[in-house]
Amino acid sequence: MSFTEKLLTVPPPIEIAGRHIKRYHVTTDPAGIAPEVEKAAYEILPELLPEPDGTPPATFVVLHRGGDTGAYLNAYSWVWDNVLHFRGAAAGQPALRCPDIDPTHFVKPDLPWIGCVWELPPILHERDAWVRHLLAPEVPDLAAYLADSLPAGTTGDRS
Repeated sequence: MSFTEKLLTVPPPIEIAGRHIKRYHVTTDPAGIAPEVEKAAYEILPELLPEPDGTPPATFVVLHRGGDTGAYLNAYSWVWDNVLHFRGAAAGQPALRCPDIDPTHFVKPDLPWIGCVWELPPILHERDAWVRHLLAPEVPDLAAYLADSLPAGTTGDRS
């Protein structure tokens, strides 16, 4: 079996449903994620977000366009001060109970999966950034956390 890292881009953060969303996009296509796939993914995102609980309202997402018909949106939200909440959506992947192969038709499969090998690299970075900017300092700094993203490159880069 051959393995190749995929391209990782880091669009600027956005705000959705009162949460600050850091974004990572994963694909093999140098042109990036198709606009219609990105639009559809961010339309379902509010359904993946937890209710506010007093934790700074921060989430990071990984939007992954697979090499076939699949598209995947993983939403990792900080809750209970130091816990990572996960919800995911998928489109165009019949193996994940998607109703068709349309990469813009996102559904929420009820599976216990948190991400594939190309989607996992941001988790380590985001854990360390959360500790660095929100948990360790005497005064938490949400803006510094939002500005601290894994660098663009490939999913295997650990710069």
